[in-house]
This record gives sequence, C-alpha cells and structure tokens, in this order.
Amino acid sequence: MKTKNIKKVAILGAGVMGAQIAAHFANAGIPAILFDLAAKEGPKNGIVNNALATLKKLKPAPLGSKDVLSLVEAANYEDDLDKLKQADLIIEAVAERMDIKKSVYDMVEDYIREDAIFTTNTSGLSINELATVLPASLQSKFCGVHFFNPPRYMHLVEIIPTDNTNQQVIDDLEAVLTTVVGKGVIIAKDTPNFIANRIGVFSIVSTMHHGAQFGLPFETIDALTGVLIGRPKSATFRTADVVGLDTLAHTINTMKNGLPDDPWHAHFDQPAWMQALIEKGALGQKSGAGVYMKKGRDILVLDTEKGEYRPQNAELDPQVIEIMKKGQPQDRLVALHALKDSPQAQFLWSIFRDLFHYCATQLEHIADTARDIDFAIRWGFGYGQGPFETWQASGWNRIVAMIVDDIDAGKTMASSALPAWVMKVDGAHGPEGSYSAADDSFKPRSAAPVYQRQLFPDRLISEQADYGETLFEDDDIRIWHQGDEIAIASFKTKKHIIAEGVLKGLRKAVAIAEKDFKGLIVWQTEEPFTLGANLAPAAMAIADGQVDAVTQSVDFFQQTSQTLRFSAVPTVLATRGMALGGGCEFSMSATSVVAAFETYIGLVEAGVGLLPAGGGLKEIARRTAKETFGKDLYPMLEHYFKKVAMAAVAGSALEAKEIGFLKADTEVVFNPHEILYVAKAKVNYLHDKGYVPPANEQNIPVAGEPGIANMEMILANMLEGHMISEHDYEIAKRIAIVMCGGYVDAGSLVNEQYLLDLERKYFMELIQMPKTLARIEHTLKTGKPLRN
Repeated sequence: MKTKNIKKVAILGAGVMGAQIAAHFANAGIPAILFDLAAKEGPKNGIVNNALATLKKLKPAPLGSKDVLSLVEAANYEDDLDKLKQADLIIEAVAERMDIKKSVYDMVEDYIREDAIFTTNTSGLSINELATVLPASLQSKFCGVHFFNPPRYMHLVEIIPTDNTNQQVIDDLEAVLTTVVGKGVIIAKDTPNFIANRIGVFSIVSTMHHGAQFGLPFETIDALTGVLIGRPKSATFRTADVVGLDTLAHTINTMKNGLPDDPWHAHFDQPAWMQALIEKGALGQKSGAGVYMKKGRDILVLDTEKGEYRPQNAELDPQVIEIMKKGQPQDRLVALHALKDSPQAQFLWSIFRDLFHYCATQLEHIADTARDIDFAIRWGFGYGQGPFETWQASGWNRIVAMIVDDIDAGKTMASSALPAWVMKVDGAHGPEGSYSAADDSFKPRSAAPVYQRQLFPDRLISEQADYGETLFEDDDIRIWHQGDEIAIASFKTKKHIIAEGVLKGLRKAVAIAEKDFKGLIVWQTEEPFTLGANLAPAAMAIADGQVDAVTQSVDFFQQTSQTLRFSAVPTVLATRGMALGGGCEFSMSATSVVAAFETYIGLVEAGVGLLPAGGGLKEIARRTAKETFGKDLYPMLEHYFKKVAMAAVAGSALEAKEIGFLKADTEVVFNPHEILYVAKAKVNYLHDKGYVPPANEQNIPVAGEPGIANMEMILANMLEGHMISEHDYEIAKRIAIVMCGGYVDAGSLVNEQYLLDLERKYFMELIQMPKTLARIEHTLKTGKPLRN
C-alpha cells in the first residue's frame, strides 16, 4: 500500500507546539505553512515570525538544521486563508480551549481541500465534541492527534478518531506519522487525556499523594522515581517543572472535570503547595522557579512547610538502593513490599500498586490493548517498561494477591475491586499478543503495511526478536542474515565500542559477504551505533612502552576502514544515535550510509588529545579534492578543520550532511526502526545496478604547506585569545598537517596510503604525550573530556 503523499502541511497556531510541529515536518523536507492571528502592530505575520525566530534558540533544538527553516512559510488568518487549499494535512494547534479551537474552525472550514486530512493537536479535549461544530463535509476526515513536547524528540503521537472518522484517514495518517516523521503511533479512544497523559498524570498524582503520605521531601521522591526505577532522570518534580506546573494542573483538571465517575476522582486535585506556586507565577523552568529554583550554581528545592527554597538533601534508604540495583526484577516489588519499616520502600511499592490498579481498571475504557498503554507510557513518558510489563516481570499472580490484600486492608487510593480479567490471565502480554479487556482476548500487533518496514520494532516483555541465522559469532561481533542474501554485522561490545575483535570481525564479515552475499550491512540491535574505539588498551600499551604494538593496531584499524571501502560488494552502515570517532570513520569509508534522522556523528578524537586515525582525515582530504576539482581546496578544508579540531558532533543526520561527515546523497530515515529495511533496499539497489568498488586513488591533490600555515594562523589567534590551550594547539596543528597532506607544495599529488601513513604518524606522536594520556585516563574514568 502506498503512503499518502503529503506535499505540504498547514499548522494553525504558532505557539510552542504548533511552531515545533511545523519545524519537524520541515526537518522531514515537507514545506509547512504556519498560521496565527494577524499582528495588531508592525508586520501582519509578526506573531509567526517571532515564533520562527524562537525556534533557532530553543534547546533541545527543534531544527535538524538551521536551513530547514526556509521550508516554513509565515501566514495569518486575515490575508492567507486561501493558502490552506495547498495543504494535504492540516494540524490545528491553538490554545487548549474549546471556544478558541471552535472559532478557528469557523474561519478555516471553507478552505480545506476535499482530499486533505484535518486534525486537532490536543492533549485531552474531547475530539467528538470538537467535531460537532464542523460541517458534514469535514466530519469524516477529522480526528485528534496528540504530539508530545518536544515534538522532534518524543517518539509518541496519539491518533484519536471520532465516531465518524473514515478508517482510510486514520490509516493514511498513521502511515505518514510513522514513516515520514518517524513517530510511534498509538490509536487512542476519545476519553479525557487519552492514554499516555491519563496514565502518566495519574502516576504523578499518585506519586504526590504517597510522597506526602510517607513524609518524603521532593528531592528524595525524585531520587527514588528516576533512573533507580527505570524512568527518566528528571523523575517526577523536575519533569513537572519542565512541563510547567500550570500545564500539569490543566491536565489534572481535565481528569477532574471529565471523569466524575472515576473511582480515583477524589485524588484529581492539585496539592495546596502547587496551587500557591501557580498563583504567584512560579510555573517551573519557564518562569525560573517551580518545585526547584536555580541560584548561582546551586539548584534549591521548595520547602513546603516554610514556603521557601533550601539546599537539597536527598538521603536514600540503603536497603531500597540494594533491592533496586542488585535484586532481580521479578523480586524487587515483593522485597519493597516486605520492607515494612522503610517509608521509602513502602512509598515505592504504593506508587506501583496504585498504578497497576488504575491501569487494570481503565484498560477497557481507554485503550484497545495493554500494548497501547505500555508503549504510550514508554514513548510519551520515557519509562523503561510500561506498567503492565513491570507487573508481569514482577510475577503477575503474586502481585495480584498483594494488591487484593491492600485493597481489602484499605491501603489503596481507591477501594474498587481489581477487575475480574486480571485473575483470568497470567500476564497482559503473551505469545499471541496483548490483552484487550473490551474484547476479552489477546490481540496481535497491527499488520498494517507501514509496520512491515519495521523488521525489529520496539519489543514488549513477552516478545523475542528473531535475529536470523548466525554466520559467525564471538564475544565482540555477530555476523548473520535473514535469508535474503544480505549479510549483517552487529557489535556485541558495551556501547558498541570498537575493540580489536570488532575490527577482525568486520574484516571477516566483508570476506563472508564477498563470497556468498549481495552486500554487507553494519547495524546495531539498539543505540548507540558506537561510541568509537576502545582507547584503554592503547593507553596501557603506551605506558608499558609498547609503541610498535600500538602503531600496528592503528594500521589494522585503518586497513579495516579500507576493507569496508574497497569491498567487492556494497557495504552499508545503518546508523542511529551516537556514531562517534571510529564509527564516523567507518561511515566515511563504507559504500553508503542509511542514517536515522537522530544520528549524532562526529570525529571527536581531539577531545581526548588525539587525531582521527582510522581513515577519517584521509577521507576528508580525498573527498575535498574530488568535490573542489579545479577550484581552491582550502576553504572547504578549513571548514572541516574547524569541525574536527573542535571535536564537533552533528546534532542530526541533516547537520551531518551539511558538515560533510555524511555525504550529500545519504539516505536519512525518520523512523529509527526502519533503517535496516531501507539499508537492505540500498544494498539490493547497488547490487542490481552492477556494483563496482572504487579504485584506490593515487592522485589526490593536497593543500600542502600553505594550507598548514593558514590553519596555524587561526590556531595562533585562538591561543592568544585564550580560546584553546597549548595542548589543544598541538593536537589541532597535527590535524592540519594530515588534512593538508603534510609539508609538500600546494597541489602536490599523493595517494591514499600516504595520507593514512600521515594519520598514523601524528596519532602516534600525540598518544605518547603525557597530556594526551591524562585526557584519555580522565575520559575513561569520568566519561567527560579534560581540558588541559
């Protein structure tokens, strides 16, 4: 089935969400018209122009590259409604008020094309009620869509059909959001706050309730409800500050007003301290103070009793830490429950228990299956596991008995019984699918064509991935295939670090692919792609005086890159997440790259006192010579030089193309679960057109001594301005020497091996310097760079 063509989108409302949604469609190469009211003074598009200017400053950056902003056109409702006829998809994203949304519909309804999809971005208003003001002609193509903030980075989008939405509209929108902008789509029922916010906000309400019940201060609650239990490090109250206390209050009120019969209704109130903060304008991060407040370098926390901010003092119960860090997942909740004399243990057990109780009770009303709730919470709130998965991992029936005991003892937030279905099953997820309370059956995943592109989608606790047939495997790498004549290599090292075994394995993979397969893909089963080479053995060998051994290792790394480059069959790297150092060099050497949009790639060796010596600088010199043929080499080399000397990392695959770490024709895929599918298509295309490997280039013109002199002048100015240290100067000077082809005349012709020899020579000079060894040691210990 063909995905609906979206040639242009229109976004109604240039607020925080509207502007960022427009930016993300622009990231995907889709022009967007961003509408708002006509400004009363100055240019009529002033409101939208201000919103677009803000996009450039926001962190995390909504723009994959500053250039994509040119795809967003400013418009206003007074002059430009006719432009709506150009849009294939219209997303209304104005303020979360029925009256405001309805007034916008009155303005735009006559300008929406017959074949366009019309949606409202809302976090919880009734979609059916909003639809009542639309003419009959728009009813069938209207639905809700809920992007999470920030829209570029949050994987979840909920689609909420009305009673009248045409199924084809839902299918088209699901395919577009999944493939074109890379989202994880959940189809939600039209209930207050839909799925993710309904469960996620309940979880926050429960956390606030039990935190107060057990007398725990905010910073202790955050220390308990973050990474310790597999949730984001912003935990509960830091997240509330980031989202905005007013926004959180709004979602709690939506539940209070819209769910009068909910057994937990009595708890849908904001605590007094939160109301007090909102009344005085302390809304969180956006206002400079909320639960937390930054003072100088310190982050202070609110003391609710005194009504003032104080230093943090999160003291965790060592018994709780022991259970959460060392205990087996299936035993943790039982162990917390048993620790009766620890308020922190009882707090944690209580928030899990009430979350399970709530999810089990609401499943039939808010979601098609337990899968939808678990993915909504993982993708929308960043939990490592969804509620039903955590319950199942802890021993389903054991937990059921414990919850029933607590309900009977009056310890739970609501006194309603657990629904009968939880007693009939051994878990919410099974081999046949995930449980649907409404249908009393286990349902498989969607078989929609868009999901055939996800060879390895996000998995639930009950699902195993079938990683094909193994061709070779050791501790460092696995080489395998799926019966389609394409070999795949996946690293097994921690963070996919490039150890010696990975290098040997990649060579083996190329040899296997050349003999029996159409091509080779390097793809990892999860992020990151790789954090680069393992520096510890090299640093230790240098300390032991084994200089020759390290020289040979560098040569082996370089020749592995060359093996990828000159393979008789195409080699394709499928990257997502971090692809640093040697990972960047491999991608520059391979035949082709298929990059997830969120690929953060760079030559970062200068940060640890080294220069790239896995073929990266050689490739920069070679590519520059090719791309500037007949013109001055230097400007392009200087651009690369600044990026490498500053250890720059591209903030997206688009930026990596601009920098030149990825070629201009690199395929960028927005859904990270589709990169392997597209990489296979790329191998087949290259094979089918009759792939011929490149020749080893013998005549590469270089910038030579004049180029080095120019770069040294830049460095001298930076040193004088205290922008770099003396050691930074030493590193960057050697990067310049290699990039410019050494101390030869400008325009001298060199070959690839000559450039590799230069890389290796100057790498070896740097790694023997005490300051470089200090940088390596510091980074290995702390994970952070040392500026010495």
